[in-house]
Amino acid sequence: MRTDQAKCMNCAHYYVTYDMKFPYGCKIMGFKSKISPDAEILRMTGTPCQTFQRRAIKPPPPTRAR
Repeated sequence: MRTDQAKCMNCAHYYVTYDMKFPYGCKIMGFKSKISPDAEILRMTGTPCQTFQRRAIKPPPPTRAR
């Protein structure tokens, strides 16, 4: 797995679109891209993404006692 994808996949603003031409998106920056959004930002601006926010991890559902 590439490190640029791993960073976005762990971000609260990252989402996968249903657009086959632009499958990756960033909610906070408001765009869709052919490549991982943080890689696109680095390519366009020359600086790493400054809006990364770690995605909250949901606890597993409780198990039922038998």
